[in-house]
Amino acid sequence: MTSEAVLGRPETGAEDAAGDGPIYVAGLDRCGKTTLSAFLTSHSRISIPAVGSNMWTYFYRQYGDLANDADLERCLDALFTYKHVVFLKPDRDRVRAEFIAGPRTYARLFSLFLRHFAESAGKARWGAQTGLIERYGDEIIEAYPGLRVVHMVRDPRDRYLASLEKWPDGRLRAGGATARWRYSTGLGERHASRYPTQYLMIRFEDLIRDTEGTLRHVCDFLGEAYEPAMAGMPSAPKHRGRLLGDDEPSSDLPVDKILSEEHIGRFAGRVPDLELAFMQRHAGRLMARYGYEPYELDLTVKERLRFGARVWPDQAARMAVWRTVEELQQRFPARVRRRPGKRMVVDPA
Repeated sequence: MTSEAVLGRPETGAEDAAGDGPIYVAGLDRCGKTTLSAFLTSHSRISIPAVGSNMWTYFYRQYGDLANDADLERCLDALFTYKHVVFLKPDRDRVRAEFIAGPRTYARLFSLFLRHFAESAGKARWGAQTGLIERYGDEIIEAYPGLRVVHMVRDPRDRYLASLEKWPDGRLRAGGATARWRYSTGLGERHASRYPTQYLMIRFEDLIRDTEGTLRHVCDFLGEAYEPAMAGMPSAPKHRGRLLGDDEPSSDLPVDKILSEEHIGRFAGRVPDLELAFMQRHAGRLMARYGYEPYELDLTVKERLRFGARVWPDQAARMAVWRTVEELQQRFPARVRRRPGKRMVVDPA
């Protein structure tokens, strides 16, 4: 027999009572997940590691049936070589012992690492940020009673520019970026409609422009009292320093000085016009629902011809490639695996 975990059916996480359940920060890379997590982990009751856990992304359903001891050990071996898991400083013996004592599902195994990390920080609620965790929206909501998911959305053109600046050699360019944004945002809308009390969509731009108001809204959704101190990110000094460009930022700097509107609308004049044209053509309707207005492009006749003959077919093919690979990885995780990059893997201790 194949376990529920392998089939992807609901997994048990009964330890979490509704109202004290875990928190996931969802959305694409470069959308403000780390920034929101830095605010939330500065709440007296919430623990979110400074790095994305990504356990669902790289390990879920990839190691067979965890009710089988050999499969469990293979999965633990892999987890304990992943830098973002090592960051949590887990105790393998404790994780194994507690896991074997309860339901042997992937969801519960992942939660033990994060629960122990929160416990070490003296926090009541565990959480994590994971890029595209929305892929597993149904699974995580079934697995963790009381779960709350906050999904960050950003203008796809600014997100694409930020991605290019970090990974200039990215292969799928605007086509892949458009496919990812449409997929992520579409999943988020589906989950928010299906689970309105457990899934919240937040715009990156609102977090920038009205930080306190947005944090109050998020805290209300989480069932937590807003704590003014959290707006200063005291529990995330490294991220605060990166935002301020200062290794030792002042702890009493006003919150409105931490985040800057210069990160909004930067794509204009920086992302090639023909790539903007492609993104707006294929994501424009969805963008409009979030208030992302089209950028006026004054293309010459020559540019229009080039767009139709070369740019559009090329980017459409890249978009299709991304969607195809994503579908295969979702359907056949043990065969078409998502794997962390080599620099994210460490030698086992």
